[in-house]
Amino acid sequence: MATTVHIALGSNLGDRRATLDGAVARLREEGLAVEAVSRWIETEPVDAPGPQGLYLNGVLRGRFDGDARELLRLLQRIEEEAGRQRLEPNGARTLDLDLLLFGTERSDRPECTLPHPRMEERTFVLEPLCEIDPDLVLPRSGRRVRDRLRDLTRERPAGIGT
Repeated sequence: MATTVHIALGSNLGDRRATLDGAVARLREEGLAVEAVSRWIETEPVDAPGPQGLYLNGVLRGRFDGDARELLRLLQRIEEEAGRQRLEPNGARTLDLDLLLFGTERSDRPECTLPHPRMEERTFVLEPLCEIDPDLVLPRSGRRVRDRLRDLTRERPAGIGT
């Protein structure tokens, strides 16, 4: 039985739009039933080690036949195919694919933490997630995406943590 999943996509190197569109296409080729994809939004880097270019970020919702670890391995393989190199934490990247939610699964394993531990703190995740699933209840806070995004944007001046 397929599980509803939410995946964040980001890129700040090369042809960002083509990379993100290509990642969505690859996920479809690999059997992810993509149900919705947000628009790509441009944001400043967050917690970046040194100067970096702007990111394009988005979120997709889909259905996956398999377990969370299998999907995580697929995401990592697609990142590598796109030229992703993990040289430093939060470094520039051609493609970043983060598994945000895998149904209602919870996991604290280092290789697969679910739900994503920082998703509720990041407007660059919540804004596109709100576009496709505004009433989704976030598992850590119990808040709807739209409400958490509204609160987060009130807490931070524009451009900080976005």
